[in-house]
Amino acid sequence: MSSTSESRYTYEQYKETADWLLERTQHMPKVAIICGSGLGGLADLLENSVAFPYKDIPHFPQSTVPGHAGNLVFGELQGKACVCMQGRFHYYEGYSIVMVTYPVRVSTLLGVETLIVTNAAGGLNPKFNVGDIMLIRDHINMPGLAGINPLRGHNDDRFGVRFPCMSDAYDADLGRLAQEVAEEQGCSSFLQQGVYCNVGGPAFETVAESKILLSLGADAVGMSTVPEVIVARHCGLRVFGLSLITNRVVSEYGSQDRANHEEVLEITQRRTQDLQKLIINLLARI
Repeated sequence: MSSTSESRYTYEQYKETADWLLERTQHMPKVAIICGSGLGGLADLLENSVAFPYKDIPHFPQSTVPGHAGNLVFGELQGKACVCMQGRFHYYEGYSIVMVTYPVRVSTLLGVETLIVTNAAGGLNPKFNVGDIMLIRDHINMPGLAGINPLRGHNDDRFGVRFPCMSDAYDADLGRLAQEVAEEQGCSSFLQQGVYCNVGGPAFETVAESKILLSLGADAVGMSTVPEVIVARHCGLRVFGLSLITNRVVSEYGSQDRANHEEVLEITQRRTQDLQKLIINLLARI
């Protein structure tokens, strides 16, 4: 399938991928976790794990971004059967928006009921600090507002309805539970809540763009996550999202700060333990 093609995957292709995976693992996952830049270490904590490189999985794209290992890992966390994506796909890599979200529909056919999404994001809210963890309360989908939506085209009713509701995209009960868990493990001091804005990338935002996004109500900005959430909600999955604030978005002219991917990975490494612990303890309570 061409990366610029508007053609759709068929239900049979999604099922072929799911069946291929189920034939090769005994795990029947109920939770799927998508790991953002530098956060793939969570998959290494899975017990009784079995990993499949993306390149070996039928119809799967391949991740090309540093910090995204490119493995689909099945296993158990806190006794919960999980499947974990070590690396996601991005629109800016040249993939169509349908290809970016392909694993989410496959997860549905695997039996997944809850999707946990993580990402590295730039902080827009002046009250946020680098290293904060933000519970995603809502999102702004900039490409979607321009018509780049993974649900565009023919709707397959076997996955979901033509016009899915997005006002409750992020599960409020899971959000409240995560706050309780964060307080118990002592990381509530750097836990935030906010609105995540998805942009196309791969260039970081200009000062003018940053000012616009902040005025629209965005607290953090990144280049992923939202397409996956849209497809997950279309499929009826519960969604919980976390953003690790890895840099301050440059929003003033004359600033000496420069956004770069190396800084993102460095900050991610520092806070990885806290984020992983939060997800693990949350899973124990679901």
